[in-house]
Amino acid sequence: MNRRLFLGAAAAALTRLPAQSPESRIDVLLNEPVGTIAPEIYGHFVENLGGVVYDGIWVGERSSIPNVNGLRKQLVDALQRVKPGMIRWPGGCFADQYDWRDGVGPRDKRPKRTNFWVDAQEWAKGARRDGPQRYDPNQFGTLEFARFCKLVGAQPYFAANLRSLGAQDFWRWVEYCNSPANTTTLAEQRAADGQSEPLGVRYWGVGNESWGCGGNFDPEDYATEFNRYSAWLPGYGVPLALVGSGPNGGNVDWTRRFFGKLARNNTLGRLWGWAMHHYAWNASGGRTQEWLAGKRDAVIFDAEQYYEILRGADEMESLIAAHWAVMGETDPRHRTKLVVDEWGSWYASGTEPFPEALIGQQNTMRDAVLAGLTLDTFNRHADKVAMAAVAQLVNCLQSLFLAHEDKFCVTPTYHVFDLYAAHQGGRSVRTVVASPVTHYMRNGAAATMRGLNGSASLNGSQLTLTVTNPSLDQVREAEIGLHGGTPRSVAAVTLAAADPHSHNSFEDPRAVEPKAVNVAIKGSGVVHQFPPASVTKLTIMLG
Repeated sequence: MNRRLFLGAAAAALTRLPAQSPESRIDVLLNEPVGTIAPEIYGHFVENLGGVVYDGIWVGERSSIPNVNGLRKQLVDALQRVKPGMIRWPGGCFADQYDWRDGVGPRDKRPKRTNFWVDAQEWAKGARRDGPQRYDPNQFGTLEFARFCKLVGAQPYFAANLRSLGAQDFWRWVEYCNSPANTTTLAEQRAADGQSEPLGVRYWGVGNESWGCGGNFDPEDYATEFNRYSAWLPGYGVPLALVGSGPNGGNVDWTRRFFGKLARNNTLGRLWGWAMHHYAWNASGGRTQEWLAGKRDAVIFDAEQYYEILRGADEMESLIAAHWAVMGETDPRHRTKLVVDEWGSWYASGTEPFPEALIGQQNTMRDAVLAGLTLDTFNRHADKVAMAAVAQLVNCLQSLFLAHEDKFCVTPTYHVFDLYAAHQGGRSVRTVVASPVTHYMRNGAAATMRGLNGSASLNGSQLTLTVTNPSLDQVREAEIGLHGGTPRSVAAVTLAAADPHSHNSFEDPRAVEPKAVNVAIKGSGVVHQFPPASVTKLTIMLG
C-alpha cells in the first residue's frame, strides 16, 4: 500500500462515522466466571541481553543518573504504577550459561564473564565490543534482582541453568535464597551480602528452552533431567512452584512426550507450571541467516505487515487450547497450569535505541494492539494461564521502556499494561464478542482476522472491560450488553493515534498517550465507538 494512502486512510478513519445501528456486539456474562486473573499474568522478562540490565535497569550506586541503590529511579517509579505481578530473570538463553555464584559476594570481587550473546549476529554497527553487554561484570546478581522485585512489588521468578550446571547447583541456589537466617553457610553468605532474612522465592524455572539453546534435548531426555533436578528440593517453608521448559509455539509433540514421561514416573505432581514461548514475526524457520533476513522493520510497515504481525500474535488463543488439551491427556485434573513466560513482537534490527541495545526495537501503536490482544486472551483463559511475561522489560524486543544514559521514555506497550492493571486479581467473566472480521490482502490473496477482541473482569461492583480494534481504517461501534447487572456509571480511556506508525522516543516521549473519552449508557447497556488500531478500557460501576 502507498504510504501516503496508508496514512491518509488511517487518519480519515478516526473521524469516520459508523452506521446508525451498532455493527458489533459485546456480551458480558457476569454470572459465568472463568477464574481469577493472577497478577503474575502481568509479568515481565529481564535477561542480561544487550541494554536490558546494564544501562537499562542497573546504572550503579555511584551514577549521576537518579537511582535507588543502583536501580534506575525513573524505571522503578514507572514500573510500580503498572503493578508487575512477576519478573523473570536471568534469562532466556543467558540463563543457560549463568552461574549464580558469580553474582553474589562483594561486587568488587565478582568475576567478569563472557556473555552468552557476545557473538550474536544482531549486534548493531558501532556497538562497544568491551562493555558490560558483552562481558558481564556481575554487578547485578541475585540480591540486586530480588531487591528490584521487592521495590516494584513483583514476585521474583528465577530461571535455573540446567544446560551447564548440575542439580546440586540448583538446590544450593534455593538454599542461598530461602534457608532461614543463621542456619547454613549460604544463609551466612546471604547475610554478608546484606540480606539476613530469607528471600522466600517461590517461582523457579527448571531450565529454559531445553529444546534449543537450553541443551537441544528431546522431551524424554529433558523429562529425565527435570526429575533429577526436582527429586529433592527443600522449600524452607516456601511452597516452591517449579516451571518446566515447555514448547516452542505449537509443538504439541514436546508437551505430549514430556508429560507422558513424567506420568510414567509418577512425578507430574512436581510440575506446577509448563512454560510456552510464542513470538509474532513476519518470518518463519529457526535462528538462521534466512530467518534473520526475513524479519521486517518495527516502524516502516504496510497494511499487510501490520495485520500479519497481529495475526501471528492472535495464534496465542489456539496455542493455549492445543497445549491445554494435550496436558489433560495425562493430567485430567489440570494440576499443572500454563506459563507463557516469553511473548511479544520480534522485528529486524535497525530501530534499537542505541547500538548496545541488542535485539532492541521501536514500539508503535501496532505493538500496543498486539499487547492488548494477547493480554485479553490470557484474561479469557484465566483458568488455564497462571503466569506470563512480555519480552522484554527495557531496550529489547517488545519493551515497556527505552532507557540510555540519562534518557528515558515509556512505550505504547507500557500504556497498555497501565490500562490493563485493573484486571489483576479480578474474576474473569465470560465475554462474547460478535464483530465484522477485518479484511486484508496477504501474499496477493484475500485474508481475514478477527474484528473487535476483549475481556472482562469483576472486582466487587466494578467491571473492567478492555477492547482492541485491530482494523486500520474502520471505526467499530459496539453495543455492550451486561447480563446479570446494570451500569450505574461508566468511564473510558483509549490508546490510539491517527498514524499507527506512531511511537514514543527520547526526542518525543509523549507522542502516544491514552486519553479519556465519553461513553454512552443506553438502558441496561453501553454503546461505544472504538477507533481504528486502538486499545480501550471501560470501567463500569454496576448498580
